[in-house]
Amino acid sequence: MNGTQWIIFILVVQVIHFLGTWKLYVKAGRKAWEAIVPIYNAIVLMQIINRPKWWVILLFIPIINLLMFPVIWVETIRSYGRNSLLESWLVVLTLGFYIYYVNYALDVKYIENRSLHPGTALGEWVSSIVFAVVAATLVHTYFIQPYVIPTGSLERTLRVGDFLFVSKFHYGARTPMTTVAAPMVHDTLPIIGTKSYLNKPQLPYFRLPGFTKVERNDIVVFSWPADTVRQFFRAEAGVKKPIDKKSNYVKRCVGIPGDSLEVRDGYVFINGKQLALPGSAKPQYDYIIYSQKGVSSRILDQLGITDFTRKYISGPVSQQQAQAINPYLKGFNQLADGQLELYTGNSGFPADVIRNNRLSLKEVTDRERMVPLTDEMVSTLRKDASIDSVVRQVVPKGRRGINLFPQSPDYPWNYSQMGPIYIPKEGTTVSLDLKTLPLYKKIIREYEGNTLAVNGNQILINGNVADSYTFQQDYYWMMGDNRDHSEDSRAWGYVPENHIVGTPIFIWMSFDNFTEPMSKWRPRWDRIFTTVNGDGEPKSYFKYFLILLAGYFVGSWFWKRKKAKK
Repeated sequence: MNGTQWIIFILVVQVIHFLGTWKLYVKAGRKAWEAIVPIYNAIVLMQIINRPKWWVILLFIPIINLLMFPVIWVETIRSYGRNSLLESWLVVLTLGFYIYYVNYALDVKYIENRSLHPGTALGEWVSSIVFAVVAATLVHTYFIQPYVIPTGSLERTLRVGDFLFVSKFHYGARTPMTTVAAPMVHDTLPIIGTKSYLNKPQLPYFRLPGFTKVERNDIVVFSWPADTVRQFFRAEAGVKKPIDKKSNYVKRCVGIPGDSLEVRDGYVFINGKQLALPGSAKPQYDYIIYSQKGVSSRILDQLGITDFTRKYISGPVSQQQAQAINPYLKGFNQLADGQLELYTGNSGFPADVIRNNRLSLKEVTDRERMVPLTDEMVSTLRKDASIDSVVRQVVPKGRRGINLFPQSPDYPWNYSQMGPIYIPKEGTTVSLDLKTLPLYKKIIREYEGNTLAVNGNQILINGNVADSYTFQQDYYWMMGDNRDHSEDSRAWGYVPENHIVGTPIFIWMSFDNFTEPMSKWRPRWDRIFTTVNGDGEPKSYFKYFLILLAGYFVGSWFWKRKKAKK
């Protein structure tokens, strides 16, 4: 909806409110005209129902207002003696239109000093739940949102199984564009699996003031620009999502508006200089580890490397044995001699499964293994006498990757070699021709809402011939620290400013084996209560939290004991 449509919509709502309540305003000692003046009528209504005037603010906050409207409807009819549970349900289920019946058909009397306390324990409980949900939704939508790392694109800076608090106020909270949506869920309702929102009406993009802008090297949570997925890992037709209902991704911002970015041998260069990462960053790249004696899984496990496959040789297995090992298998292959090759993740088969099912397994350690490694891991492996070589894998320049930005044969780029690329800045104008158009066509058409066509050698924007384009907002370039295993801007391009959600500030919990059943989760104690951004090594504040918590309980015990003696 554009601005004019929203003004018309708001005026219609005011008329509906006036027609349904003007008699009730009069019975409360107010004037009929007070029911039709926008905002003022809401202030007067708060006085009528004996609720604080600041509630009016909540009526104009997207998503929060969806929770507040039913409360106001119920409070309105109760101010005129309609207290039954049936009528409370009627006013909610009719979206407030039951008030018309009260206004015109019933001879009600205004109760000026009615009690605001629920008359039953159930009512008290419902009232507490409603306002707890309102408060939690306000915090979740505009201040802090919990987030969990589901994939390894930022390993080992952020790890799968890290539970984060994401600040929305650092960059300024993006107000919801989707006006009708379930509170505190994203795009899908839990359990029933249906979408949690209506596509219309939509509010225009607006961001509250923040105290910083997205800076180079910030870790950023953003709405995935290329998202058309209704449900991950399910093959079906794509869907068109509102911006704020697109899936949330978390990556590192390596390019800010106005930068010229290039990827050389996997390393990022900004304006011709290699990007210096903060001390908290732990980028990793693919290496081939070679050992004449075989690369032991034990060595990889000791380094904390989890992204590798283990291979076992086994004789024929019974049906019972097959059922026991199946949960741990990634795949298998039957050899000519009847033996089986069994493939698992880095954890292999648990010892009790092998013992209880009397399995005869022999692990095969290949001479070569390709795994993602940090610089620290590489240094440790090269000092190990059993390892012959550790060689980084780099795709050469000129070998075109698959499904990479900007999806044009004129740009034979790959994950290791890309650019130079200009990161668009609001108000900047670039020249357009058929060679540069692939870099910016998604911005022009999808992110900034223009029509775009090509007629021979001419480019038409909104029906007019164009040889340049001026950007309407800022854009960013996001990449994962797990450089060879991250779907990021190298795949789908720029991240518009209106897609920015916030920045992670705190890891409050972290688990190993997060992708396995919950019984196998193991806390990473050194990561609990650690900060995310910064230059130095992440530091855990968990022990200080425990000390403060213990001090609180001890202090409370002494205070209660002292109070009891008085």
